[in-house]
Amino acid sequence: MPELPEVETTRQGIRPHLEGSKISQVIIRNHSLRWPIDADLASILDGQTIHSIQRRAKYLLLHCDTGVLLIHLGMSGNLRILNTADNDEVGKHAHVDIIVDNGHTLRYTDPRRFGAILWTSEPLSEYKLLKDLGPEPFTDAFNADYLWQQCQTRRCSIKTLVMNGKIVVGAGNIYANEALFLSGIHPSTRANTLTLQQCNQLVRMIKTVLKQAIEAGGTTLKDFRKSDGQPGYFAQQLNVYGREGDDCPKCGSIIQHYKEAQRATFFCSQCQKLTSA
Repeated sequence: MPELPEVETTRQGIRPHLEGSKISQVIIRNHSLRWPIDADLASILDGQTIHSIQRRAKYLLLHCDTGVLLIHLGMSGNLRILNTADNDEVGKHAHVDIIVDNGHTLRYTDPRRFGAILWTSEPLSEYKLLKDLGPEPFTDAFNADYLWQQCQTRRCSIKTLVMNGKIVVGAGNIYANEALFLSGIHPSTRANTLTLQQCNQLVRMIKTVLKQAIEAGGTTLKDFRKSDGQPGYFAQQLNVYGREGDDCPKCGSIIQHYKEAQRATFFCSQCQKLTSA
């Protein structure tokens, strides 16, 4: 599943080709995504200018004249920028084309159809899918004091906590594993046992890991491609995720694996010791 770095990489890839352009045509080949695409979306978008492209959590936000188009890539979705004049072959899972007046087409492809393309004209702070989300990881709002306060009344594991989008967005499974390793915190550690110092280290590592992943173009997953069709490369830098049985890059111990809330969890038992409360 594309996570925050993959979505941010996509945003950076499509933004130069779309911002300031006017939508001249929308082709919807399949309305049946996670939520049905508005039957009137093509007519709503026709003639509107894309003023900016932002990201909130894993939603891409195309700000237009009268509202915002939200795009979520789901499990296997991707966006590609095409030259409209090339008349590229339309694949089986190419569900939506947004054609703009500068000669480019934004194509949304999603084999599993778990993604979403939604339109809203209400304030984003009130929109049902966004209003309860936690802070963005790169903002000052996500800091050690904030995380420590969130931990105080929660007995769940720290890995479960930081993956909760109502606490902070963007710390998906891969990045939570990596940040906890770099922080020296065992994934199963109860959240309410963390010290302020540990929270400070974990916040720093979440920011660092996500920044590195964005700079590297996102983590290579089976279905993820950047907007130019190329895979990301952050997987080459992973310390523990997907490396069960390999040597720990810090101490040489064997990387171990278990399931935490049904998610694959990787850790080093020497670098990330589980302490009792």
